[in-house]
Amino acid sequence: MKNYLDKILSPKEIIKKIGVFPRPAKSKVSMCHGVFDLVHPGHIRHLTYTKSKSSILIVSITSDFHVKKADLRPYVPQKLRAENLAALEFVDYVLIDENETPITNIKKIKPDYFVKGYEYIKSKKGNPKTIEEKNVLRSYGGQFLFTPGDYIMSSSSIIENENPDLSLIKLKSLLEGEKISFKKIFETLKNFDGTEVLVVGDTIVDTYVNTTLLGSNAKTPTFSTKYLSEKRYIGGAAIVAQHLKAAGAKVKFCSVLGKDSLSNLVKNEIKKSGIKDLTIIDDQRPTTEKKYYISDGYRLLKVDTVDNSPVNNEIIKRISNHIAKHKNGIVIFSDFRHGIFSNESIKSLKNSINKGIFKVGDSQVASRWGNILDFNNFDLITPNEREARFALADQDSSIRPLATKLYEKANCKTLIFKLGAKGILTLRRKFSKKDLRSFFVIDALEKNAIDPVGCGDALISYASLGLFVSKNPLIASILGSISASIASTINGNLPVTKRQVKKKLDQIQNELSLLS
Repeated sequence: MKNYLDKILSPKEIIKKIGVFPRPAKSKVSMCHGVFDLVHPGHIRHLTYTKSKSSILIVSITSDFHVKKADLRPYVPQKLRAENLAALEFVDYVLIDENETPITNIKKIKPDYFVKGYEYIKSKKGNPKTIEEKNVLRSYGGQFLFTPGDYIMSSSSIIENENPDLSLIKLKSLLEGEKISFKKIFETLKNFDGTEVLVVGDTIVDTYVNTTLLGSNAKTPTFSTKYLSEKRYIGGAAIVAQHLKAAGAKVKFCSVLGKDSLSNLVKNEIKKSGIKDLTIIDDQRPTTEKKYYISDGYRLLKVDTVDNSPVNNEIIKRISNHIAKHKNGIVIFSDFRHGIFSNESIKSLKNSINKGIFKVGDSQVASRWGNILDFNNFDLITPNEREARFALADQDSSIRPLATKLYEKANCKTLIFKLGAKGILTLRRKFSKKDLRSFFVIDALEKNAIDPVGCGDALISYASLGLFVSKNPLIASILGSISASIASTINGNLPVTKRQVKKKLDQIQNELSLLS
C-alpha cells in the first residue's frame, strides 16, 4: 500500500477486501487481538507467528474505553496504537474494536485462524474468555491457536517499571485524532479577551514566614528559629479571579472578608489587578489566613486563622443578588468551606444563577467538609482524587472507574479530573459518532515542578475560559494543563498571564513539529 494508514479499516471494509468464509487456500486469514500498548519483541514474535499461518494478517486492538489494565491505561491512545501496528509491513489490516471483547468481530470477519498469546494457557479448564472465543471459531470451522511460549514480554511491566515519556507523542496523536490545530488553540486564547466572569468563593491569604533554624530546646521538643522575612499572597477564590484577569477576561469578584488589615491587602490587590470588587465585609469573622513557617526551605508549621461557620443569611442574600445581576458569560464557584458555601446556602446560590450562564464548580476538601457533588448539573467541575473519593465514599475504585462514577453522578457536561504530577483525565459527553472518545488523558506538561500549590486554581481558570470560548473540552484541557504547568514552576501563588501561556504553547508546538 502507498500509505500504511490505509490499512486501518472498519470490520465492514475489511470483509469487503478479504471475502467471506470459507476462503481459498491462498487467501486464508489469521487474526489476533490485544491492547498493544507498547509494541515490543514479544508482540513481534506473536504477530509473525500469526502471519505464518496464512497470507493475510488482521490485528484487532481494544479501544481506549475498554482497556481495563491499571490506572490511566492505555498508555498510548488507540489511534497511535493502530498506526504503530499498521506501519509493520507484515500486518495487512488493523481495526479498532469498539466492543469489550473481540467476539463480535470474530463472528463478522470469520478468520480462518485466531491466535492468542502463550500466557493465556493458564489451566486445563482454560480462561472463560478464551473458551468463548474457541466456541465461536468452532461454530463456523475456524481454528484456535496459541503462540509458542519461546519469548514472553509484558507491556504493563515495561510501562510500570521503565515509565517511558511519551507525553508529547500522545498529545500529538490526540490533537490529530480530534482534528484540533494549534491555530484553533491560539485563536481560543486570543478570544478570552472581554469574556465576562463572576468568581464567587472563599478568599485565603497565604503567608510564608521564612526563618533559619538556630537549634532546639534541650528540655522540651521545641525548635528555635530566627525570623528572616515574610511574604503574603492572596489565594483561594481570589487567585482564581487574578488568573482570569491575567488571561484577558473581564472579572468580578465576590467574597467575604473580615474587618482587618488582611482585608485591606486583598481589596488592594484586587483593585490593582483591575478586577471589579464585590467583596463583603463581615466584622464578626476574620479574613482567612494560612501562615506557613519555613526554615531553610522546609515547612515546619502551618497556622490557620479561620472561621468556618456559615456566613449569615443577610450576606448570602447579598451574594445571591450579585449572582443574579450577572447576565452573561461564566460563574465560577470556588469552594474552600470557609463560610460562603454550606448545606443551607448552596441551593440559594445555585438558584441565583441566570439561565444560559456557563457554570463552573470547584470544591476543595482538605478539611473534609466540601463536596463536589453540590455542584451537580454544572458545565465544568475540576475535582482531584481525594475530592472524588470523599464525594462518593469510595476508597477502593481505581482512577478511571472512580472518575466515571463521579461524572455520571454529578451529571456535568465536562469533568477534568486532576491527577497531580500525572496530569489530567477529562471526561465529556459524546454528542455524536464524530466524537471519537468520551475521555482522554493529558500527561503533565512540566516534569520539573517547583511548587504545586495553586496549580489547580490556574487550571480551572484557563480551562473555564477555554471551554466557554471554544466549546471544545480538548482545547480547554490543553490550556488548563499549560497554565497549571506554568504555575508549578513559580514559587508562591501568582497569576499566570496569557503571554506565559502563549509562550509555552509556542514551545510545545515547536517540539511537536520535530516529531513530524
